[in-house]
Formats: sequence, structure tokens, C-alpha cells
Amino acid sequence: MTNPSSATPVPPAGGGGGCPMGSGSGAVPLSGPGFHTEPQTLYRSMRRDHGPVVPVELPGGFPAWLVIGYRELHQVTSDGELYPRDVSLWNQWENIPPDWPLLPMVGTPMPSIYFTAGAEHRRHVEMVVPALEAADPFEIRQHCEQLADRLIDAVCSRGTADLVAEFAEPLPVLVLARLVGFPDDEGADIAQVLKDLADGGPGAQKAHLRFGEHMHRLVAAKRAHPGDDVTSRMLAHPEPFTDEEYALDHRLVAAKRAHPGDDVTSRMLAHPEPFTDEEYALDLMAITAAGHLTTADWIGNSTRLMLTEDQFADALSGGRHSVAEAMNEVLWEDGPTQILAGRWASRDARLGGQNIARGDMLLLGLGAANADPHIRQQVTDQVVRSGQGGNSSHMAFSHGEYRCPFPAQEIAEIIARTGIEVLLDRLPDLELAVPATELMRRPSAFLRGMTALPVRFTPVRTTGDAL
Repeated sequence: MTNPSSATPVPPAGGGGGCPMGSGSGAVPLSGPGFHTEPQTLYRSMRRDHGPVVPVELPGGFPAWLVIGYRELHQVTSDGELYPRDVSLWNQWENIPPDWPLLPMVGTPMPSIYFTAGAEHRRHVEMVVPALEAADPFEIRQHCEQLADRLIDAVCSRGTADLVAEFAEPLPVLVLARLVGFPDDEGADIAQVLKDLADGGPGAQKAHLRFGEHMHRLVAAKRAHPGDDVTSRMLAHPEPFTDEEYALDHRLVAAKRAHPGDDVTSRMLAHPEPFTDEEYALDLMAITAAGHLTTADWIGNSTRLMLTEDQFADALSGGRHSVAEAMNEVLWEDGPTQILAGRWASRDARLGGQNIARGDMLLLGLGAANADPHIRQQVTDQVVRSGQGGNSSHMAFSHGEYRCPFPAQEIAEIIARTGIEVLLDRLPDLELAVPATELMRRPSAFLRGMTALPVRFTPVRTTGDAL
């Protein structure tokens, strides 16, 4: 999962520590076409030149370490005391401008499940995880089937589609949008906003502003035309809030406190330990933003492999159990989250032959670790692509105390698997509409997904026509 943040940096006291590597010392720029086209080739050269822990340079010239060894990544993620996810420890804060494009991904100190560490992080986990665990998987699947059918109905009669823009990206955000009252027709643009935030490019800061605009439009629409949804009940709450507070989901918290239901927000509010409305709102925003694009790319990457590799297509078309196995292989071979920010050293340390200074940032190279030859020696192309070689020891959801919570992983799997199953049921003769060599990856070192996936198929009737 990505780490969405909407704050501007407030350098913690005592910031401005040292740099893990000096300029000109062979640090690898964390950008460029190698990350988009053949990242495993790039990771192999990194292993050859630097070993399992690589000095890298973030956009703007800021130093960090990229952990690409499976064992080293396991070590970092298993030791939350030495390598906590505590962004306030970063020794570069005094150099970070407020418009740095990676801020929405790296995050800033705030009381959220994604940006706290130690006991405070565990406090949030104890509230959020049970609320997610109680989500009814059958109800989630029902929502996914209905929304997937709706998306396919929009394209099925014309015989062509872009499966990224018209299916994989809108489906997860539509499922989430129903929980907060967004109109379904805003799903596509919200998906684009969250994608721009996660990519961490020049448009990240503007994307945050656009996300706020969506929130404000939702508030205005529901104030003018209230309905039976979360946002309307938020607006009906007697305590006055500003539009900015509405946009930060404070009204969602207030509405669910007044009218609890069988949903994640109500279960969070029912937790016996008190949290502030800001904490509830930030955790809700994190849950929504973090799970969207990774799930969309899981769908897109699985579909791409199905359309370009015969063995993978056979696995996906072999039945429901084969779909689950094939999707698990995608998390090994083409996982949506390639690099995750991050961890920060709480003291000087030695890792993978490198000297890590207190306050240094460590980026988790999840995709590279999954391909580490030390753990993949027995894997052949035949085993990997046949649907028989998968297991769940991959790092796609990270590991340790700060991993993606297990219930969130299960929700993502339901959305992705249901979407693919509906797609295969409705459009069984899908094929690429362009040569595979023309498919383009999103220009991000952190997330691996397609910019488009043009397909053609035999036109079919909509679900309404088939009744």
C-alpha cells in the first residue's frame, strides 16, 4: 500500500542530520525509464554494484537507502525499534521544500495509522484493524460484482475498451466511494487524483488540491440535495463545521457517532479507547487512499499478463482457484508496490554492508526483494507461470509491525479477484488491441502499473438486456 499524506512539512526539532552518501559517490537516481520498463534488470545491476542495500538519490537530490535484498528487507521490517516508520526522525527535514512532489507519499508527522510509530501506532492499529476485520466479505463481493457489471455494461456493446481507465482504476474507488457518499460518476476523476498523489510526480501537490475540491463539491451537493447517505447525515449534524472540516471527513465521524451502522467508521467509533476527530478522519482518509491504486494495479497487471503470456492465461482461465493462484503470482512477479517509503534509522547501524546513520531514510524495495536470487534459485519460468509455483511469502504487502493490515489485504484481494472473475465471465475472448511492445508503464519508480490496456472482444449485451 502507498502512504498518502496531505500535510506540508514541519521540520522536527533538531532536524538536518547527515547524508548517507555524498554527491558523486555512485548513488542511483530513483527515476528514469529503467524503473518503468525493466526494473528487474536495473535491480540486478544495483545488486552487482552495491549489494543488497543501495545508495539512491530522490528527486531534488535528497539521499536515501533502497533495501533490495529479501533478507535485509525482512530484517528492517522485523525491527520496529531500530527502523521505525517514524518520519519525524528524518535527518533531511531542514532541506525539504514545502512543494516537494514526494511529500504526499513520504508523509509528515501526523496522528494517523500510517505516520505514527511504536506504542502510538499500535494504539491506532487496535482501533482500525478490528473495524476492518468485521467487514462482511460477502457484502464486499456483492458490491464489487454490481459495480464491475456496471463498468463492463458501459463498454461491452462496442467491442473495445481501455481496461485501465474504464475498469481497473474506477472499480476499487467506486467500492470505497459508496462508503462515504460520493456519486459513482466522480469515481474516475477521484481515481486519477489518487494516482497522481501516489506517483509522486510534479502533479502530486495539485492532485491534493483537486482531492480537496472533490470533497468541497460533495459537501455543496449534499447540502443542496440531501439524501440517505453518510455525507448528508454529516451535514445534518447540529454542530457547525466549516467546509474545510467537512472535506477532512470530520462530518463522517460526527454522523457515525450520531447514527452508528454496520460499517468501518461506526466500528472505529465504538472502540473503547477515545480518539480525537482528527485521528478518526486521518485514519479514514488513509484507509481510502492507501488501498485504491494498489488494488487497481493488481487488477491491471494480472490482466496484462493474462493477455500477453499463454501460461498465465491458462492459469487464469482454469477456474476460480486458479484465478487466486495466478493473482498471487502477480504479487511475486509484477506487484503493484515496487518501492515503499519508508523507515528511518533510530540510531547508527550496519545493514547489508552499508553504514546507516541515525535519521537516514530506508526505502523498502518490495519488488526487488521478491526477485532476490537468494530466495528464487529454484524458480524457473515454467514453475512461475504455470500456476503451481506461488506461495504467500512475498513482500508485496510489506512485513512486520507496519505492514498492510491483514484485513486490508483481504479486502483488496476480494475486490481484485471479483473484478477479474466478472471480467472473464462477461468478456471471455479478450485480446490486446495493440502489440504488447506498445504497452506503457506509469512513470513511477514506486508503483508499477499500466497507463493503458487497450483490448478488443466480441460485443455482448448489457446485463439489463440479458434479463
